[in-house]
Amino acid sequence: MTGSGHRAPVLQLIDTVADPGSWIGWDEPVEPGGTSSPGAAAATSDPDYAADLAKARESTGLDESVVTGEARIGGRRVAVVACEFRFLAGSIGLTAGERLVRAVERATAQRLPLLAAPASGGTRMQEGTVAFVQMIKVTAAIAEHKAAGLPYLVHLRHPTTGGVLASWGSLGHLTSAEPEALIGFLGPRVHEALYGEPFPSGVQVAENLLAHGLVDAVLTSGELPAVLARALDVLCPAPAPDHRTAVPAPWQECRPGAPVPSTADSIRRSRRPERPGVRDLLQVAGTSVTLFNGTGAGEHDPGLCLALARIGGAPCVVLGHDRRGAHAPPLGPGGLREARRGMRLAAELGLPLLTVVDTAGAALSREAEEGGLAAEIARCLADLVTLPAPTLCLLLGQGAGGGALALLPADRVLAARHAWLSPLPPEGASAILHRTTERAFEVAGGQGVRSADLLEQGIVDRVVEEADGDLDAADRPEEFLTRLGRLVGAELDALRGQPSGTRLVARRLKHRRLGLG
Repeated sequence: MTGSGHRAPVLQLIDTVADPGSWIGWDEPVEPGGTSSPGAAAATSDPDYAADLAKARESTGLDESVVTGEARIGGRRVAVVACEFRFLAGSIGLTAGERLVRAVERATAQRLPLLAAPASGGTRMQEGTVAFVQMIKVTAAIAEHKAAGLPYLVHLRHPTTGGVLASWGSLGHLTSAEPEALIGFLGPRVHEALYGEPFPSGVQVAENLLAHGLVDAVLTSGELPAVLARALDVLCPAPAPDHRTAVPAPWQECRPGAPVPSTADSIRRSRRPERPGVRDLLQVAGTSVTLFNGTGAGEHDPGLCLALARIGGAPCVVLGHDRRGAHAPPLGPGGLREARRGMRLAAELGLPLLTVVDTAGAALSREAEEGGLAAEIARCLADLVTLPAPTLCLLLGQGAGGGALALLPADRVLAARHAWLSPLPPEGASAILHRTTERAFEVAGGQGVRSADLLEQGIVDRVVEEADGDLDAADRPEEFLTRLGRLVGAELDALRGQPSGTRLVARRLKHRRLGLG
């Protein structure tokens, strides 16, 4: 684990992350001896505490444990709040708490994205309860910042524990951590003192948090600037285009006279191992891609891909099931909770949401049932039909059962020619109706699962051809994804340009009329 000798001073971290010469401090001087609060004033009257404060100020050259200000990262103005661990273990007392709140409020007023870089043992014990409750007002300020639709990014440094982790350290839209950093609610020393035994090793370590979906990335300070700049390119987009912008057709989606493939042909083609998936779309058609990791609450589904990206130049949150992953399981309740994290991000930040449907079905297991699979499908549906952000669904390949339905509702739905949507995997529907899986294609044909059927029924709005002749997306993946990316970008820009009220009314009417032609 990172030792105290390897802790970078906070100003050194800022120099590493910020564009050269761009740092502007916001901190006003703190009066020696502390604050006018009765509780804190009583604490500072303690000669030992007063001596500790004086020593910390002398050794660090700082007047408190937090530093606030602004800098440019990748040329973009960003507000920064950070801890100096060498100042009384980065602890937060009344003065530090007030400084944090004022900085967050200033960032909100100036509509700046906010980067927090805590490294703290928690609240300042010498100031007692008045220090403890500072976490409430800091959290409230950050909640207001996020409610204003502004990005909040967190980089957890070694160590981050206690009330700091349990408040402003755990609220980031995107959260990274230093390699091998100690990150946990209860410090190991406190645990051992209270319970008489060491805390299990390897639990409160950044890499373990990454494995459990609690942080999105483990990054050195040198890696951080590029990741932040990439994320901010999506999180702080230019104003939406005029709502009258039409969606251009970069190629003819439904060629006159082109044969419509059979149900069996489309299903077989959708299952080709070489067929591109959501990660291929991000790689070919995406820029400024930043991947998220897990729910942020202790779950991670390796088959669910959640990212910030520009697709065809349009900023968006992207989520979809990546069936091509080597160990990608069927979509389970944890994956759907991860998907709902993406929906919340889109809503909070006002970014369009692109959902990509390509799944052989939801998980069928005891763990999935006990984990609330059905309820999570219902919550996904409810979230999507009411989401204030613009929504676009891309039916890219297989669309089997509730795992597909959970990501389907959107303002606009595109379908690749050989994509399909069915109540169950065709083999499952055949087993229900005929007690055999051998009539799967026959049953699917009768159910109207093809993209052409979905277009006729008003379930999808546009069908996208994949390739010429007898070829499909698996034969020419890069060409297909490049063209698809342009179309998706144009659709997203058109949705961004629509007035929110008009778009939400149209979405409600669209879903009300499903199946009515």
